[in-house]
Amino acid sequence: MGGVEERGFLRGSDRTGQECAAGSATHPACLAAVPRGAFAGPPTMPHFTVVPVEDKHRAEYDSVEGLSWVDYREPAAAPVPGDSYDTVSSDGHGNHKENSPFLNSSEAGKGGDYYDRNLALFEEELDIRPKVSSLLGKLVNYTNLTQGVKEHEEAESTDGSKKKVSKSPSMGTLMGVYLPCMQNIFGVILFLRLTWMVGMAGVLQSFLIVLLCCCCTMLTTISMSAIATNGVVPAGGSYFMISRSLGPEFGGAVGLCFYLGTTFAGAMYILGAIEILLTYIVPQAAIFHPSGAHDASSAMLNNMRVYGTVFLILMAVVVFVGVKYVNKFASLFLACVVISILSIYAGAIKSIFDPPVFPICMLGNRTLSRDQFDVCAKTIVKDNVTVASKLWELFCHSTNLTTENCDEYFLMNNVSEIAGIPGAASGILKDNLWSNYLEKGEILEKAHHPSVDVAGQKNNLHLYVLSDIATSFMVLVGIFFPSVTGIMAGSNRSGDLKDAQKSIPVGTILAIVTTSLVYFSCVLLFGACIEGVVLRDKYGDAVNRNLVVGTLSWPSPWVIVIGSFFSTCGAGLQSLTGAPRLLQAIAKDNIIPFLWVFGHGKANGEPTWALLLTALIAELGILIASLDMVAPILSMFFLMCYLFVNLACAVQTLLRTPNWRPRFKYYHWALSFLGMSICLALMFISSWYYALVAMLIAGMIYKYIEYQGAEKEWGDGIRGLSLSAARYALLRLEEGPPHTKNWRPQLLVLLKLDEDLHVKYPRLLTFASQLKAGKGLTIIGSVIQGNFLETYGEAQAAEQTIKNMMDIEKVKGFCQVVVANKVREGIAHLIQSCGLGGMKHNTVVLGWPYGWRQSEDPRSWKTFIGTVRCTTAAHLALLVPKNVSFYPSNHERYNEGNIDVWWIVHDGGMLMLLPFLLKQHKVWRKCKMRIFTVAQMDDNSIQMKKDLATFLYQLRIEAEVEVVEMHNSDISAYTYERTLMMEQRSQMLRQMRLTKTEREREAQLVKDRHSVARLESLYSDEEDETEPVPENIQMTWTKEKCDAEKRNRGSAVGSFRDLISIKPNQSNVRRMHTAVKLNEVIVNRSHDARLVLLNMPGPPKNTDGDENYMEFLEVLTEGLERVLLVRGGGREVITIYS
Repeated sequence: MGGVEERGFLRGSDRTGQECAAGSATHPACLAAVPRGAFAGPPTMPHFTVVPVEDKHRAEYDSVEGLSWVDYREPAAAPVPGDSYDTVSSDGHGNHKENSPFLNSSEAGKGGDYYDRNLALFEEELDIRPKVSSLLGKLVNYTNLTQGVKEHEEAESTDGSKKKVSKSPSMGTLMGVYLPCMQNIFGVILFLRLTWMVGMAGVLQSFLIVLLCCCCTMLTTISMSAIATNGVVPAGGSYFMISRSLGPEFGGAVGLCFYLGTTFAGAMYILGAIEILLTYIVPQAAIFHPSGAHDASSAMLNNMRVYGTVFLILMAVVVFVGVKYVNKFASLFLACVVISILSIYAGAIKSIFDPPVFPICMLGNRTLSRDQFDVCAKTIVKDNVTVASKLWELFCHSTNLTTENCDEYFLMNNVSEIAGIPGAASGILKDNLWSNYLEKGEILEKAHHPSVDVAGQKNNLHLYVLSDIATSFMVLVGIFFPSVTGIMAGSNRSGDLKDAQKSIPVGTILAIVTTSLVYFSCVLLFGACIEGVVLRDKYGDAVNRNLVVGTLSWPSPWVIVIGSFFSTCGAGLQSLTGAPRLLQAIAKDNIIPFLWVFGHGKANGEPTWALLLTALIAELGILIASLDMVAPILSMFFLMCYLFVNLACAVQTLLRTPNWRPRFKYYHWALSFLGMSICLALMFISSWYYALVAMLIAGMIYKYIEYQGAEKEWGDGIRGLSLSAARYALLRLEEGPPHTKNWRPQLLVLLKLDEDLHVKYPRLLTFASQLKAGKGLTIIGSVIQGNFLETYGEAQAAEQTIKNMMDIEKVKGFCQVVVANKVREGIAHLIQSCGLGGMKHNTVVLGWPYGWRQSEDPRSWKTFIGTVRCTTAAHLALLVPKNVSFYPSNHERYNEGNIDVWWIVHDGGMLMLLPFLLKQHKVWRKCKMRIFTVAQMDDNSIQMKKDLATFLYQLRIEAEVEVVEMHNSDISAYTYERTLMMEQRSQMLRQMRLTKTEREREAQLVKDRHSVARLESLYSDEEDETEPVPENIQMTWTKEKCDAEKRNRGSAVGSFRDLISIKPNQSNVRRMHTAVKLNEVIVNRSHDARLVLLNMPGPPKNTDGDENYMEFLEVLTEGLERVLLVRGGGREVITIYS
């Protein structure tokens, strides 16, 4: 084989050639180089023909396009290493295809994806677009575990032979959703606070509170059901649903709110259990005892703190040792709740015909605390002698019947006994219909009971039943709401359900309906069966420290006391089990960086660190020690969570996202908004300051995730909302051009890249970021020369480079890289097509072509002038920063100096607006603005200065104003000399280009066509002035042709002699005169300015003078360190009107 072919191949791709030479026949680039049939002989045959290939690795483009040799075939059909027959080749467009001639008929019949005759049309793309059958086969192996869970990773990594047969989810609606929801909803509030709520708010307002809370949870459940049935819900429950519907920011904020709510719920359940233990089961176990009559509440709180901490530690240890025990006892705890509720109903029915005996002792209309005396009478008869009772001793401080030290109220009023549980047939309901809110420390009184209203002694207040906190409708809402939470229990178990999409809506809605009916019926029964003062007695002081709801139950109060104790302990355990797992799920999603440590746990996946944090936060709730104080806190967090569930459903419904196809059809965006409104209202009704704190926490988490968190793309609704909002705004902008008041520079920055695809002048981006006080659009554009199919990988790499540089320079905007055969055409494409609708650029920022004088290649400055002409034709403004490498970085500060504006001609006011926008940035903020304008001989310079000052005052721009007079002077010898030099230089370069073309034509005769390597400048075009040289030139030399060639060379030499006798063009002399004079004036006044802005003269209409135009611009800006040439877009951009 010839040496030419070998050299051509190695030059095209040295590495690939060497690999092919080394025998790596399976390399894709080698196969691309081998024609079909080249392997027709035996595989060991060493002789094969190598043809030149393109100088880019096809594999590079494949990996960029995401192909990277993905093989969807069955293992039997996968290529065998080292087998050169079963190989995928490239078709020259970045796609792999099967070399079918190398397959025998037996291999083709194996049934692999590539060999299906019915899919011959698609066989070239089967590696990136698999058959439906193989896709479905992969989807069958879907697991419910979230990605990244350890068990899932193990399941994927183990061999098929070692895989355990996974137990398929088998829980139905009843066991999987209905009963867990019931257990989570019924809790401590039902047994400890519902009777007190009915007593304070009355039956009617209690109905309203229950209705509000149950409506909130029902509407939330409808929204949750829609989200839960929109696709497969992996294990993760509400956090997973919200984060995947509303994005990582909302997901993280709401997930943490839900976590805090669940943790504080654990604290509340523990406090409830301690309250039942110390108040109703073993009061003797109290460690702290009241030292005085008024220390009872503080002693009780201290007992709660000590016992609560002990209980918390015990429960945390149980959860740490084994969660399975907690789950095993869940049904036992649920049975306790059900039996307790049934005993209430049984007691209510029994009270109709046989009410239980729980007498209440009344002094006048005041309720007495029964635990300090036995007999409800002032005197008792003992051995036929009337003696003072224990009650008399307490109020009169003596054992005899003297009245000297007696409490006046005690003497004036009679002691009487009334029934604590009159029964359902007694008609007590009408007394309990209305509210009876009390202030803290107020005595519980029975309305319409006979009494003489006199002031008693304050030191006897402990003998009455007192209100321990101030109550109102709002307070009661906050305390009651936790008793309706727990609706997420079903969705949290979604991974264990046989059919989650059916079970979650049905089970949760049934659970809410059941619990709501229980709450409504309990409110009614309590109001109809129990005396009002007993209902308002929170701790049962009037009925011998019995649990008030226990007094109604049948067969014994102990049924409810023991049942509620165990159910609250169980609920506390479940909260301490669920909360750490939720925190672990958030930590594993890696959206909140500082939580990463809580994603780890024991070897079996138990969240040890998360459990520790949960216990610490729960301890904060226990240190508060009051059930009535903790309940509103967790109400806030749960309400926040439910609010976002409703928001997620409403957003998805209104956006009509294509992926929003829930199986649950009974939802509507209006219901979700109503649920959201009720959540928000309940938050502020129950406690406005807690609501603000909860929102602040959620907001801080949101912003933290937005700025610090990992970027996640979950296909969430907020992204869809952004798209809809953007579309709406773009359509609105399309209605007409913006008003002058709304005009702001929307920049298209044209960047130049070097050979390694690095940004050549990054200060252009710095300047763009400093100009963005206008808050407009910024598009960074660049052009790569070449063929799109071959240069796609380079374009993507260039785009990533530019985006990285934009991040460094803090430029907020978009990037667009265009591949074009000619750079000038690519720039024209960018100028025409960048932007969308009304969000199009109106200003182009273009770099100055440095070194254009020294370069023999005219294409760089021709591209520059072509771009200037394009922007003018498109009516766009143009900014050309000259000496941009001297411009300040974003870290520099100018504490003094001037920004000088040379306003020579008016082209829309850009010159006024740009320095104002620059001064908004911290770099330029302390610079002063000076505006110079040029007056000719016939202008009134004094009046011009006054008019300009008035104009600037009306524009609200602060600047010094100066008018510079330019006298009509004769054209100097220096100007004439500069013009002559300019024209001689351009003529000489033209001649040099001609002779260079001649040399190239001669060289072409002896060079092989494959050996010409055209080295293109990155920002230059294929020259369109010179005719392209034909690839193969056939010349027959005759005498006439030889003479003509000699004459041509002679004329070329003669034209060099003509350069000496050239005379400059008069119009060029005049233009040079203007440039020189203006430059003198500008340098004289602005040589020390931080930045000089001046009008950029337009290019000549006749393209022959383009090179002279560049020279004029150079002369105009000579001697100035930083210049910004500004050319308006032909419309006003600044106005004096408001």
